[in-house]
Formats: sequence, C-alpha cells, structure tokens
Amino acid sequence: MERYWTYGPMQIRELQAHYDEPQPHVNTLSTLVKILEEKGFLDHKALTARCFQYFARVSREEYKGGSLAAVIDKLFGRSYMSAVSALVKSEKISVEELKELIREVESQ
Repeated sequence: MERYWTYGPMQIRELQAHYDEPQPHVNTLSTLVKILEEKGFLDHKALTARCFQYFARVSREEYKGGSLAAVIDKLFGRSYMSAVSALVKSEKISVEELKELIREVESQ
C-alpha cells in the first residue's frame, strides 16, 4: 500500500521496479495486489485486455484506522480499554503520556 500512496497508480511491473534487489517476483506481487483489491484497499482500471493499472482506494489514515480496529477486535475482544490497559501495563505508554493524551482529546 505504501508504494501506491507514494507513487500513485501503476501496473504490477512498475510496482516491482520500486523494490530494491532482490525484487519480488511479478507473480508474488500480483497475488498481493489481488488480495488488497479483494479487501477493498486497491482498485484497477483496464489499460488493455490483459493490462491493468492499480490504484489505492483508501487513504493512509483510513487504512491505519481499519487495521487498528481489526487488531483490537481480534486481540482484545473489541475492547479499546483492554488495548490501552495492555499498553500501560507493558510500559509502552506511561500513565503521564496517557493523561496528556486525554487532555489533548478533551481540548479538541
């Protein structure tokens, strides 16, 4: 997704060119693109009968929001409180940082 957001619409071969060596095989990229398209993150338009140009259907922000929601749904039983609690308990975020975040949200 990052490459589509950065470089815009492109064909599979163009996508491959944006990878460092060793570049992934075209078939591998084609499979990944099809999966992202099935999930609604990419779409395509036909350039010729067998040539397609793919493009992002969602923004980075939409993608991140959906991914975060999926993780919280799966790992924390849809409980955002449990997710935040786990971050505090594992010291990934301090109580002070959490209080600062609350103040920021309340001021908006």
